Amino acid sequence: MDYDVKSHLHQILDTLPQGVRLVAISKYHPNEYIEAAYEEGQRVFGESHEQELRQKHEQLPKDIEWHFIGHLQTNKVKYIAPYVSMIEAVDSLKLLKEINRQAEKCGRVINVLLELHIAEEATKYGLTLDACRELLKAGEWHSMSHVRICGLMMMASNVDDEDQIRREMQTAADFFDEIKEKYFANDDAFRERSWGMSDDYLIAVETHSTMVRIGTSIFGPRVY
Repeated sequence: MDYDVKSHLHQILDTLPQGVRLVAISKYHPNEYIEAAYEEGQRVFGESHEQELRQKHEQLPKDIEWHFIGHLQTNKVKYIAPYVSMIEAVDSLKLLKEINRQAEKCGRVINVLLELHIAEEATKYGLTLDACRELLKAGEWHSMSHVRICGLMMMASNVDDEDQIRREMQTAADFFDEIKEKYFANDDAFRERSWGMSDDYLIAVETHSTMVRIGTSIFGPRVY
């Protein structure tokens, strides 16, 4: 293995305060890189393609917590429902309902995050703040006993302007507080704030992130 995954992993972990978990983004990286991180104690890995995730799940240790971090099509939910630990990017009621349906078939409760669209780029998926408010207010999610809404996820704009990134993440943090108080005040499971990637995770930590999604800084450039 020509890339020193272990030392890069520890460089990241050393900068994370207590209470912030690392989701190691392993998509497009070979199993040996994941195994190297696993040997150092990393257990949470993020993938965004159903087929690649399926292969890795079959070949790698069974106590890995797989997070699905990409845009998930409803017709792909059934393939990952038997084993995925968390689906981080729920961007519609339709998707939430399908996850609940497939989780029920598997006799599971699947943890999910609601994805917010705050960044100014049109290419990002996610619910606007108002759409997220509407989804929660409508209340259909209350009857879905096979999904557990554990918090929010967002991606900041891909820009060099740190003030803009901080503003967007702070908006997500404030929104988390708003809906925590309104809908999840007595729900200890609703606690995750997933924002921050290789380039901006230190700002994310400042803005109350509890989970950072880091790939390149650990595994190097992707191997396509």
